Amino acid sequence: MKAPRQPGRKATPSPGWSPLAGSARHRDEGNAEGSAPRRAESDDGSPRKKTKDDWKLKSPRRKFREQRDGRGRSSEQSAGDDGLHLLYGIHSVREALRNPRRSLKRLLATENGALRLQEDGPLPLTPTIVKPDEIGRRLSADAVHQGVLLEAEPLAPISLTDIPKSTIVLALDQVTDPHNVGAILRSCAAFNVGALLITERHSPEVTGVLAKAASGALEHVPFAVVRNLSDALEKLKGRGFACIGLDSEAERPIGDVAMERPLVLVMGAEGKGLRQKTRETCTVLARLDMPGAIKSLNVSNAAAIALYAVTTALSK
Repeated sequence: MKAPRQPGRKATPSPGWSPLAGSARHRDEGNAEGSAPRRAESDDGSPRKKTKDDWKLKSPRRKFREQRDGRGRSSEQSAGDDGLHLLYGIHSVREALRNPRRSLKRLLATENGALRLQEDGPLPLTPTIVKPDEIGRRLSADAVHQGVLLEAEPLAPISLTDIPKSTIVLALDQVTDPHNVGAILRSCAAFNVGALLITERHSPEVTGVLAKAASGALEHVPFAVVRNLSDALEKLKGRGFACIGLDSEAERPIGDVAMERPLVLVMGAEGKGLRQKTRETCTVLARLDMPGAIKSLNVSNAAAIALYAVTTALSK
């Protein structure tokens, strides 16, 4: 593997370069927050032992893995310094303004954004008119804010005992991508799901990218946040909920499963699927049959199809 060429210079490997370590530029980026670059040797040329500070430095690969798995800080600034959630996009902000459970603090909008929000009538919060760049500075570079940004208190999650026994609950087993969870939330609102059950860890923050992907559904579907998903499912089973786990290796298609309210539909992450403990906790496992050449779906698409199958079966 060759080091990248520079114009007018002969390509030579950077000192200490290896395929695992990446380029010298990437190593410098890993230390961009004011930390000194790593040194393989001490001043006298002898090998230097790693210090506690060395282990704090994160390579670009490690940072990417942590953000992908929901363990690192996202580039999206989804909360202000005072803990307020930042909601952006016309649909997300409009539904939040309509939600009586939301504590609204501040609304920033461009002239055009404010006019679009006022199409349905007066606003409960007077917008501060700003330039688009002022909103953009509060968000990541790829955020499509549509000229509106709302600062609001986060919505309080509901407890398991608050979930009505006449409803459908959708539970997510370590689905970490905020775009997927946002799309799932939108399907939940469309199919009148009573609550979305997520875990404290390995779940995206309920704001920012997720709220934008949900397109306003965040204001209509309550969240229940639990520490241990299997324990939560057991508690719901104790209240009479049936737990249907969606598993591509299940023996029965979802259409063959007898259904009645209340029930919990449990979805696993793409690739990993349901964890073993979650699978064992479910009352029954079911699969979605795919007659075409592609046998797997994005988790948000699978959730929409499964919710359609469940609601159709319950309506008969």
